[in-house]
Amino acid sequence: MQPAMMMFSSKYWARRGFSLDSALPEERPAVGSLTLNRSSSGKNEDKKGNKGNGKGESVSEGGKTAVVFSLKNEVGGLVKALRLFQEKHVSMVHIESRKSKRRNSEVEIFVDCDCSKKEFNELIQLLKFQTNIVSLNPPENIWTDEEGKAVFVSLGLDTDKRLAQVSPWSYTPVHSTRILSSTDLDCVPWFPRKISELDKCSQRVLMYGSELDADHPGFKDNVYRQRRKYFVDVAMSYKYGQPIPRVEYTAEEIKTWGVVFRELSKLYPTHACREYLKNFPLLTKYCGYREDNVPQLEDVSIFLKERSGFTVRPVAGYLSPRDFLAGLAYRVFHCTQYIRHGSDPLYTPEPDTCHELLGHVPLLADPKFAQFSQEIGLASLGASDEDVQKLATCYFFTIEFGLCKQEGQLRAYGAGLLSSIGELKHALSDKANVKTFDPKTTCLQECLITTFQEAYFVSESFEEAKEKMRDFAKSINRPFSVYFNPYTQSIEILKDTRSIENVVQDLRSDLNT
Repeated sequence: MQPAMMMFSSKYWARRGFSLDSALPEERPAVGSLTLNRSSSGKNEDKKGNKGNGKGESVSEGGKTAVVFSLKNEVGGLVKALRLFQEKHVSMVHIESRKSKRRNSEVEIFVDCDCSKKEFNELIQLLKFQTNIVSLNPPENIWTDEEGKAVFVSLGLDTDKRLAQVSPWSYTPVHSTRILSSTDLDCVPWFPRKISELDKCSQRVLMYGSELDADHPGFKDNVYRQRRKYFVDVAMSYKYGQPIPRVEYTAEEIKTWGVVFRELSKLYPTHACREYLKNFPLLTKYCGYREDNVPQLEDVSIFLKERSGFTVRPVAGYLSPRDFLAGLAYRVFHCTQYIRHGSDPLYTPEPDTCHELLGHVPLLADPKFAQFSQEIGLASLGASDEDVQKLATCYFFTIEFGLCKQEGQLRAYGAGLLSSIGELKHALSDKANVKTFDPKTTCLQECLITTFQEAYFVSESFEEAKEKMRDFAKSINRPFSVYFNPYTQSIEILKDTRSIENVVQDLRSDLNT
């Protein structure tokens, strides 16, 4: 969601004998123009007797060369440029980057590459349409900043539509706004670095675990309270990697589920978004979604894993926003197994399995929605309490109570709406206060738990909501970048040159696959 904060050092280019500063022309070139700088030492001159014809040729028929280009500091900018290198079969030996000294809104990229003259010229023609070419074959000097320190730059890396087509699991967005020393990182709030550490998050239940509040419908029902303790024990005993225990639901629980299932199913064709309607029949087929059967979380988790990479794990009750969002960063959804009290099937003061299975699961099976959910989770890792609360509020008014427009009509995609008969009807009626989703203002809206929301927020699509959240996340102050490694299912902290190079190498490998 948010651009990657990349750090680089002058040591590499000192060894290579290159200087980005010396590669910059004294006068700013016009947008899209080319500037040729020859190496004073002659190392970059043509080596086959071709001394140049004065027409701006810059590369021999084969060999190493370099290019410096600038681009806007925005999400996806670097990825688009790197794809051009791949398309023209230009091998990238090394990449460096720095803040532009010409424009604050841009970054400058130094790419050392190995290719033929023809390939390089074709690449440059394509780069001119997406970037500003600053220099070709820069001269050999030492690249250092004024203070001789490492430089930090913000770059946009994301899994956009093009990358998803190549390798949808190769890269997920990295998030940060600045980098601090490793000592300062000790002050960052704890977050799970590997998926098994979600075991710790799931244990920190805030409310509605084994104890119920006095205003809970089941507070005076001892049988219900004992049953809830059973679900707490199941959730608290669960560890990552284990199959989720199957629950034998009682006749009363199945009856309650059935009422909710039946009444909501009547509304979905006219109230739910198309992505929801696409996946709901699949859940009926593969996970036993029926009026007379409560689906098992293990079956649901297997289904989601195949559809979008998400999984679910049992949880005893409410988690803090930080712990819950951390699960989303790993494409893990904390899911309750208990059923609301049967005295009022159409009301629950807490998320129960009716809410999870009917509200959340159908859309978690959608790849775009799954990515949107994960990116909110990644943005939360290590963020301040204030920023986590803002992200949680945006999550609440999108993934829980969000609306979208389809075929000119309002449709619900929020799980809180899709699991509540009364509020689903209300949100799509003329009585609802509907506003355009804007994270900067939405994050200030009060979240209501026991009554209908005072406002609902509409987006044109999941993609639009995701892009707005990416822009919003740039304001989050966090002292590092993160990269989700889908192969090891771990979070890597990007805080030095080597870690950045490893990510770029992974990205390059996936692009060439």
